[in-house]
Amino acid sequence: PAQTLPAEEGDSILQSVAGCEASPGILSDYFLKLSRLPAERRAALLSDPRFSALCHRAVTAIRLFSTPDLIHVLKACVPLAMPASHPLLNACEAEFCRRAWDMSLEQLLLVADCWRCLDRSVPSYLGILFSYANLHWKDLTLPQFVQLLYIIGEGRRSPADLVQKVESTILKHLDAFTLEELGAICLGLFKSLSGISDHVMRRIADRVSLQMEDMSTYALVNVLKMLRYTRMDHVPLMRELGKVIPARIPATNIQGIMHITLTYSSLHFFDEDVLAAVATSLPSKVSYCRSKDAAKFLWSFGCLDYEPPNEEEFYSSLIKQLHAKLHEFSKFPEHLLTALLGLAFVKRFPEELIDFALREEFVQKTRDSKYELNKDLFTLGKSVEIECPTYQGSHLSPQLCQEFTEMVSRFAEQEIYIRPEIMEATSLLESMLGGPEYVKNHMILPHTRSSDLEVRLAMDGHPIPFNFKDPVTSKKLKDMGVSLTDDLMSQLIQGRAHNQSPKEVGNEARQDRGHTAGALLLGGALPAGATSQAEPKPGCWQPREVRLALQVSNRNHFCYGSKRLLGLHCLKRRQLRLLGYVVVEIPFWEWFPLLKRTRSEKLSYLHYKVF
Repeated sequence: PAQTLPAEEGDSILQSVAGCEASPGILSDYFLKLSRLPAERRAALLSDPRFSALCHRAVTAIRLFSTPDLIHVLKACVPLAMPASHPLLNACEAEFCRRAWDMSLEQLLLVADCWRCLDRSVPSYLGILFSYANLHWKDLTLPQFVQLLYIIGEGRRSPADLVQKVESTILKHLDAFTLEELGAICLGLFKSLSGISDHVMRRIADRVSLQMEDMSTYALVNVLKMLRYTRMDHVPLMRELGKVIPARIPATNIQGIMHITLTYSSLHFFDEDVLAAVATSLPSKVSYCRSKDAAKFLWSFGCLDYEPPNEEEFYSSLIKQLHAKLHEFSKFPEHLLTALLGLAFVKRFPEELIDFALREEFVQKTRDSKYELNKDLFTLGKSVEIECPTYQGSHLSPQLCQEFTEMVSRFAEQEIYIRPEIMEATSLLESMLGGPEYVKNHMILPHTRSSDLEVRLAMDGHPIPFNFKDPVTSKKLKDMGVSLTDDLMSQLIQGRAHNQSPKEVGNEARQDRGHTAGALLLGGALPAGATSQAEPKPGCWQPREVRLALQVSNRNHFCYGSKRLLGLHCLKRRQLRLLGYVVVEIPFWEWFPLLKRTRSEKLSYLHYKVF
C-alpha cells in the first residue's frame, strides 16, 4: 500500500488536467497519485467532470503509453474502484490484448490480477495469457505457476491444452511449494473445474495430512474443496482433519465452516466431534449465512443423519435464516430444495417453507433451473404426503408425480434392478418361495430412488403370490446372464466412494410377524398356487398379511467405512414402516461375501431373513 496523499493534492492535479497537453508518462503519474487520495475523496472522483476529462485524455493517447506506464494506470484503477464497464477499462483491455505478445510473463500476470480485482471479465485477454504461458512454460518460476493457476481459477475456465502441464508441474515440485501455495493451487483447480487425476490429488492429500497443523484454515479449506470435487476417499487426511479442525471452528468464517461440513457429507464421512463443533458454533454466526450456506449445513447434517446435542437451537436458527433469505430462492431454487430435503431426512417439515416450495410458480422455477432438481422435488413432495398427514399446503400435481415416477423407473431399470447382488437375491427368492409371483423387484417408494424386494406372507408364515405381471428382473436375468466373476466381486466388496445418496441399516427389524418360524423347509419351494389367491388390488392389503420390504443395500447407502445409514435411506425405511411394511435388511457386509458361496448357503441366509 502506498502512503496516502492529502486531499488538496487531488484538486491541484485535476486543475492541471485542463491546462496542458500532458505526456503519457505524466498522465500515468496523475492516476497513481489520485489513487493514493483518502477513500472518501477517491469515491467522489467518478462524478467529477475533471476526472472524466483525464480518463478521456488517457483513452485518446492509449497507444502512446509505454507498457509500464499503462500498467500503472490499470493498477491505479483498482483503488479508484473504477466500474468494470468504464470506457478507460475498455480501452486498456483492447490495448493489452494488442501488445500482450510483447510483454513479459510477470507483466501479463499482474495485468490479469488487476482485471480480477476490478471484477471485469476478460476472456480474450486470458486466452492470450494462457497461450503465452503454454509457449513459455519452461520459463515459469514456481510463484508464477501458482499465480497462473490462481488466475485460471478466477477466470472460471480450464484451458484444455494446459491440463497435462499443470499436473506434471505439481508432481515435479510438490515438496517445493509452501502449504499456502498448495491451498492456492487447489483453489484455482476447484474454481476452474479442472479435472485432476486421482494420483495427483492423492499426492497433495498425502503431504497435507502430514503437515496439516502448520497450514492456515483458509488454505486447508481450499484443499478440501478439491478433495470433495475429485471424490477422494483419503482416510489419513480425514482422520487428521478430525483432530485439527474442531478447535479451529469457532475462529473460522461461516463459508469456511460450510465447506468443511460439506466435505464430510459429500464424502459420507461421519465424524461426530467435527459436526458437534460446527453445531455449537453455528447459531451465533447464522446471520452471516447466505441461502447457499444454510442449505448446505442442513443437507450435510441430514445426509449424515446427525442431530447434534443443541439440535433445537441449531435447527431453529437455520430455519429462521431460510425465512430471512426467502427472496433469494427465486433466483436459486436449488438451495431451498437442498435445505428442505436435509430437514426431511431428520423428520423436520417446516410447513410454511414446504408450501412455498411446492407452489406451482416455484415448481416452475425448479423446472427451468440449470440443475436437475426433479428428483429432489419428487422426494420432498412424496415425503410430505406420507409423513405430514395434517399438512394443508401445496402439493405436487398427480401429473407431475406420474412424470417423475416414470423418469425414476427408467433409471432404475437401467441402473438399479440389474445390479448383480439384487438380481441374485431375486432369483434365489423366486426359487425358494415357489416362483416369480412370490417376489417383486421394484421401488415401493419411487421417490427414494432405490429398489425393494417385496415379499408377502400370510399369518401362518406361508408366502402369498401377488406379482402376476411379467417381472422385470426375471426377464433381465435370462437376457443378461450376469456372471459373478472374481473381478466383479472384488469391485462389489471393495468398491470406491461414489456419490449417489447412500443410507442406513443397523437394526434388523425383526418385529413379531406372527409367523411360524421354519414353516418351509430350507430352500423348499412351495408349489405354485399352493396358497392360491386372487391378486390383491394395488394398494389394498389382504386381511392379516405381512408385507416385507427386503433392502439389498450397498456401500453407498452408508457412511464411509461404517454401518451408519445415510439420511435418504433412513427416510426410506421410516416411510416404509409408516406404510405398514416390515423392513428386512440384507446388508452388504453379510450378502456380498455370500455371493461367492454355495447356492444352499445363500438360500439358507435368505430363508432366515424372510422367515
